[in-house]
Amino acid sequence: MAETHHHRQPHPPAGEPGYPVILFFVCGEGLGHTSRCLKAAQYCEAQGALCHLAAYGQSHAFLTKSGWPRLCTIPREVTLAGNMGLFCIRKTLWNSKAVPRDLARSYRQAQALIAEIQPDIVIADTMYAPVEAARRDGLPVLFITNQNRFSTLAGGGENGWAALGRLVSWYLTLPDKVIIPDFAPPVTVSRYNIDIPSGREDQYRFTGPLIDISRAEYPCTEKTIFASFGGEPFKIPLYRHLAEIAGRRSDLAFEVFAQVPGLPDTTDNFRTHGYVPDLLSHLCCAEVAILHGGLTTLHEALFFGKPVVMIIDPHHPEQGNNARAIIEMGAGVIIRGDEADADRLEAAIEEARRLTVPDFSANYAAENGRMNLWKEIQETLRHPR
Repeated sequence: MAETHHHRQPHPPAGEPGYPVILFFVCGEGLGHTSRCLKAAQYCEAQGALCHLAAYGQSHAFLTKSGWPRLCTIPREVTLAGNMGLFCIRKTLWNSKAVPRDLARSYRQAQALIAEIQPDIVIADTMYAPVEAARRDGLPVLFITNQNRFSTLAGGGENGWAALGRLVSWYLTLPDKVIIPDFAPPVTVSRYNIDIPSGREDQYRFTGPLIDISRAEYPCTEKTIFASFGGEPFKIPLYRHLAEIAGRRSDLAFEVFAQVPGLPDTTDNFRTHGYVPDLLSHLCCAEVAILHGGLTTLHEALFFGKPVVMIIDPHHPEQGNNARAIIEMGAGVIIRGDEADADRLEAAIEEARRLTVPDFSANYAAENGRMNLWKEIQETLRHPR
């Protein structure tokens, strides 16, 4: 039976008209999925919905620390792995050799949660088995993703990535709608990761970023070098390079955020943090943000007008493509993770400090992702497939 945290705060009367019960299934491979689902759930509850979140791994730990009152544990569907700071497809495939078994387990767990919670609608963020479980029970379902096309900076394996893209695109015919939490073209950050099949344009919806930031609440300064590019253990060597830079550059103040043991020791100008309740209060103080190219943190950096250094894993099938778009926007610098030593990172930081990021405030005002997702939820409940 799924682990469910019982209600710890007042909530709207579930089941009454206008008060839908929403069940989110959240991918735990990176915290971008978690952050955007949490922001979406908070907004939906403010509109009168009752939201349950189901997650695993780092995602579940993050949501637990955030205090979300209706939180369930689910199994992972895939296991990412790496070597010396870089994604490794061979290790990932080896670690994920039990994917069919894990998908079956995820499906059974999703069925159990649906039976227990009895939601009005299911929202799956890059979790595949819950979509089929919801369809089997006749429930409307939305799928959140920013990728159905795959390629890497390193190249190679194009036929395999193309086959995966076709498989994912076929699978995305199952949900009622596919939610892309990004700006609509032509300023889509994930533009090189999205390929909307001909004839299915109405099923795919660009909502805008699923973030919740008040400019008045987060006044910007330019004091620090913000670094947050993943909490996987294989990223540790990259954080050590930053510590080396800090050791020779007393004029740079590094603030490093990663929930992983083994980070370099804190010094006067190299401070490490695990979980913090509000990462944005640190990002808004940055002169430069060092990121890994994930969509959510790139949206947040663009919101604050922060130039970014993107340490891109050349074997990762998503992040390098986001980085290409950011470079075209004039908002960042890219450095390959397999070439990232202290000298190259220091040079990239200096290059980013010279950039002036374009003003995207009009785009954020026009494309409120949380509001648009809520509209899609209401529309889907009124007119399910």
